[in-house]
Amino acid sequence: MPKIGKLILATEQAELAGLERIANAARVNGVNDLQWLSAPQAQQLEPALRCVAALLSPSTGIVDSHALMLALQGQAEAAGAMVVLRAPVLSGRVRDEGFELIIGGEEPATIRCRCVVNAAGLYAPAVARAIDGVPRETIPPAYFCRGVYFSLGRAPFRRLVYPVPPPGGLGVHLTLDLAGQARFGPDVEWISEVDYSVDPRRGDSFYAAIRIYWPGLPSGALQPGYAGVRPKITGPKEPAVDFVVQGTEIHGVLGLINLYGIESPGLTASMPLADEVMRRLALSPSEQPVLAS
Repeated sequence: MPKIGKLILATEQAELAGLERIANAARVNGVNDLQWLSAPQAQQLEPALRCVAALLSPSTGIVDSHALMLALQGQAEAAGAMVVLRAPVLSGRVRDEGFELIIGGEEPATIRCRCVVNAAGLYAPAVARAIDGVPRETIPPAYFCRGVYFSLGRAPFRRLVYPVPPPGGLGVHLTLDLAGQARFGPDVEWISEVDYSVDPRRGDSFYAAIRIYWPGLPSGALQPGYAGVRPKITGPKEPAVDFVVQGTEIHGVLGLINLYGIESPGLTASMPLADEVMRRLALSPSEQPVLAS
């Protein structure tokens, strides 16, 4: 994972309090290498930037997410796991000795297991509702928040660039892939159902947002990229909540772990999340989980 670094920007004085909150949260969570930069110091690192102050995270890196998923799959299979794709959980029920799940797809089946880890992302609340015996009052509502990205190609930056985040998202920030190609996004659009389409007209608002910190963005440079949908468990007018890793202490069902609202940075936090799931399950070698994802 190349550690290319990240700059978090305040583009006006009113945003300095937001940088302070980020710095304080970082210290609380054990991140001790953030550096405060003045505008000239930030521009010395990235001359094309405009800001009044910035936080530098020198240890931030980028990763090939597809290669990471393949590596995790390989390690899981080497340890005896079986990865089954296109096999949705249609329904299920809590039994005295675990769970019975009805699986769809090309080869429908009924499976029984002692443990279930519901890591279904956008569909985690729906999977939990499909299992008879999971108390409905413990299942949060599902809200969908789309964010689209626009591509640029090469940009005059060597580091990731993030504005102070607005409510509901991380702001229209600059990300770089392993080939050095630049993408801007995501924006925030609350939608009623999962939809990954990208409306090219949304790019109009990107220019204004990006030029706040990169005034030199050329007109007509952005091209529609792709969209992601955040698995929110609070709505647009509610305070955002943290990830929810829900175990027996909440729903009362032995062997069930529900993961709700695992949006960004869910991929970055995937290994600590797995550790937390295993801690809660306290598995013995004979009690292997089924992962609903």
